[in-house]
Amino acid sequence: MAFHDIRFPASVSFGSQGGPERLTEIVTLANGFEERNTPWEHSRRRYDAGFGLRSLDDVDALLAFFEARRARLHAFRWRDWSDYKSCGASALIAETDQSIGVGDGVTLTFGLKKTYVSGTASYVRLIAKPVAGTVIVAIASDPKVEGLEFCVDSTTGIVTFTTAPDIGALITAGYEFDVPVRFDADVIKTLLASFRSGDVPNVPIVEVRV
Repeated sequence: MAFHDIRFPASVSFGSQGGPERLTEIVTLANGFEERNTPWEHSRRRYDAGFGLRSLDDVDALLAFFEARRARLHAFRWRDWSDYKSCGASALIAETDQSIGVGDGVTLTFGLKKTYVSGTASYVRLIAKPVAGTVIVAIASDPKVEGLEFCVDSTTGIVTFTTAPDIGALITAGYEFDVPVRFDADVIKTLLASFRSGDVPNVPIVEVRV
């Protein structure tokens, strides 16, 4: 079991179907009221890549990728086209998109995060697979230079500064990111005649914790 630092064919994932799921446990009491709880702190994403198959070349690319990952054995990168950057869908990435920490004059490393806000509620998602070359960072709105003032580990999402940010300085970042996933089946069934008639195979993909 390993993580292969390679992205699923983007031409196929673009037409896929899926999104986040959560696990909610609901108990209905004798008086009709409910108690709701969840054992999951973070959501988990699921996709079906079958909807993205448009040609026999796509099927060929899928089968090659599936075999190279040994089905469910090895994880890989997935581009979720509905949510793959630090800003809104129609906006351009900026250094101030997401807050990733506050300086204390000592700490050099900070993990990338994305905060989802609705009303007074919010959820902070950890970003472990940023896209190399897309991460831009600022300290107190002052843009920093990658390779000179900071570096990014694209396999963990950790930003490391050469000099610790000052006490109270807000650290922000903008970036593109992938989702760490694996196939959720050990078999892919394809039928040429059915594919040409519009039917698509079921290709389940599930997010993995890293």
